Amino acid sequence: MEQNSRKIKLVTGGCGFVGRHLVDNLLEEGSEVWVLDNLFTGKHPDKWLAGFSKKEENNFSIYEQGGKKLVFIYQDAIDFFRNIIAGKSAAVLPNFDEAYHLAAVVGGRAVLIENDPLMVATNHIIDSLFFQWAVKAKPKAVLYVSTSVAYPFSMQDRGKHVAMREEYLSTKGHGQIGLPESIYGWIKLAGEYLATVAHEKYGLSVVCVRPFSGYGEDQELDYPIPSIAARAARRENPLIVWGSGDQGRDFIHIDDFVSALRIAIQKVHDASAVNIGMGGLLTFKEIAKMMAEIEGYSPEIKGLSDKPEGSFAVYNDPTFLKSLGWEPKNTVRQGFERVLKSVKERIKNES
Repeated sequence: MEQNSRKIKLVTGGCGFVGRHLVDNLLEEGSEVWVLDNLFTGKHPDKWLAGFSKKEENNFSIYEQGGKKLVFIYQDAIDFFRNIIAGKSAAVLPNFDEAYHLAAVVGGRAVLIENDPLMVATNHIIDSLFFQWAVKAKPKAVLYVSTSVAYPFSMQDRGKHVAMREEYLSTKGHGQIGLPESIYGWIKLAGEYLATVAHEKYGLSVVCVRPFSGYGEDQELDYPIPSIAARAARRENPLIVWGSGDQGRDFIHIDDFVSALRIAIQKVHDASAVNIGMGGLLTFKEIAKMMAEIEGYSPEIKGLSDKPEGSFAVYNDPTFLKSLGWEPKNTVRQGFERVLKSVKERIKNES
């Protein structure tokens, strides 16, 4: 594969919801982007790289358009990194300026976290192999995507919840570690520890980010915000939400999410964690009410108490992120308006 002077980024899991938006951002700035994804939940680049030409070379798919370049590696991250580490891969990789590690086994609470938790534990293998590769390949900067679910469950309970601050959870020194709410939190917490070791022992520049609840226009309709938007678009009455509806989350639009990732990898290098969220707590009943108001009707709002809801209140204090120079461009209402408009178009096209 030919080398050039432009900056080259790696995004594992780059075909997922967050990955696609991050990749678009990197392409727009003029970077060459390499994407590794097995399409377990992601979408093939053929479906979202409109107007790009495509060719196959050295078992890679290469997409180009007006100076933009994406190299797609269709492979499982475990097999890919294991073969490279063992010297069994014919793949020739460039020197990466930045590596964003998003690859993970995810599938939502009802699909995996509740019903197949040991499948989620596969993430520990993915993360271990990624960091083994990273400390040898030495990208100039690495971003590891952890999770807000790693925070102690006791600090997110009904009547006891507080806004999460990074110092409430630390893998450094004699840091505080509570009991995460699920196996996903435990595995991602272990990943943060790997990041700390990679920095302290091997000198890797790395930042860990703890995302709260991202959403956007092209997110699948089984995710909370598009799902509620679809019901509101159909003017359903009653307007149903999962769980009691009193549980709350910290929702951030995908554009602001991606801008936070870019700032974090550029500003933090010592494996410290950065919360990615707006800093507000919205209950699902409040979300449904806002969606209905945007749509222009007043339904009864009801919860489905037989559906899992996870922690009662998960939200963050964004002081550290903002100290790095980040500010959101979308209010929650503006973001919901964008989602509702997009969902209505999708429903119209499907009918």
